Amino acid sequence: MIAFSCMAQILVRQIDDDTKSKLQRLARQHGRSTEEEVREILRNAVREVDEPPTKLGSRIAARFSGVGLKQEVAEVRGQPVRPAQFES
Repeated sequence: MIAFSCMAQILVRQIDDDTKSKLQRLARQHGRSTEEEVREILRNAVREVDEPPTKLGSRIAARFSGVGLKQEVAEVRGQPVRPAQFES
């Protein structure tokens, strides 16, 4: 049995010369064709489309989870903005 994979095609018209030149430059920097560069840009653009968005606080907590913060961070929602206080 022979299986065929069908790949979709998209034709993009009216790309300005500056954008095309920059895409070509990016492709050279990454060692790939302009066509492959555009495919990679599109893949990256839609990578997280089906994932539910994470809240900013959760993303910040995840980013610094390995640092070892031992205390709770106070909720600041609804409070007025105040400048940071630093010890002298």
